[in-house]
Amino acid sequence: MGFDYGNMMKQAKIMQKRLLEIQNELKDMVFEASAGGGAVKVKVNGEQEIIEVKINKEMVSAGDLEMIEDMVMVAANDAIKQSRDEAKSKMSGLTGGVNIPGLF
Repeated sequence: MGFDYGNMMKQAKIMQKRLLEIQNELKDMVFEASAGGGAVKVKVNGEQEIIEVKINKEMVSAGDLEMIEDMVMVAANDAIKQSRDEAKSKMSGLTGGVNIPGLF
């Protein structure tokens, strides 16, 4: 019994189509994280691009620039992690739980 290359190619095309669908779904998703009890908020999209940063005016008037910078970094990293986790979750359904390096 030989290997069915036609079926393999059909499955690869289905997987490629689903991959594009997942990428488009992720592109439209927004992930938000905050730090400092909501004093800093960061939003990223499913492509891990920062799309919005909000800093409470009271934080700016407090004048502690280093603390604000730290909170922006914490919130941004958390939002990016949420986005990556969602991408990984969606991709695990496509790949049957097998981690394919470079895919996401």
